[in-house]
Amino acid sequence: MEISPDLPYARVFEEYADKYDQWFSDNQDVYLEELKRIREAMGDIPSPALEIGVGSGRFAKPLGIGYGVEPSWSLGLMAKGRGIEVIRAIGEAVPVKSSVFRMVAMITVLCFLKKPEETLHEVHRILMHDGILVVAFIEKGGIIAERYLSRPDKGRFLSHARFYDHDEVIYMITGTGFYLTSVDCRLGFCILTFQKSDKV
Repeated sequence: MEISPDLPYARVFEEYADKYDQWFSDNQDVYLEELKRIREAMGDIPSPALEIGVGSGRFAKPLGIGYGVEPSWSLGLMAKGRGIEVIRAIGEAVPVKSSVFRMVAMITVLCFLKKPEETLHEVHRILMHDGILVVAFIEKGGIIAERYLSRPDKGRFLSHARFYDHDEVIYMITGTGFYLTSVDCRLGFCILTFQKSDKV
């Protein structure tokens, strides 16, 4: 699948892939705290599991997620180097059969999606019956959003982002065939878990 280079966020992730990945090493305390909270929300990760927007694999690898969807060639190569089976695609059109994954994770990717509802419908399609969706995101107006936007290392990526508050995200996701099972929105970094419903 060809990924359009005309999307601003696509260009910036290709051009600054190394800097994107380096941020996790330079800000290890923040990264490890987010990772810990996501792992707690996920619990025992069922297999097979997929991350939409896997990036360089910084979350998928330690969480034990074996598959990732990633439009960026450069970031996808990094994730592959970390042992992730990468599908080069966009979240709105995932080229896999229906009902194949037990869990799908979306970690700090919702804000970059041009058509989030289309991606969520795709997630619903590729999840097995009673499959789990975990969505982690930087909340609109939160401490983390304001802090990151003022810093050049994160701001170059997040300047293309559209932030949501947790009520908006819950409304969006429950409207695409999921029901909410847990909420953790401390410090403006939200982690929501959902289960697939057959009622769409």
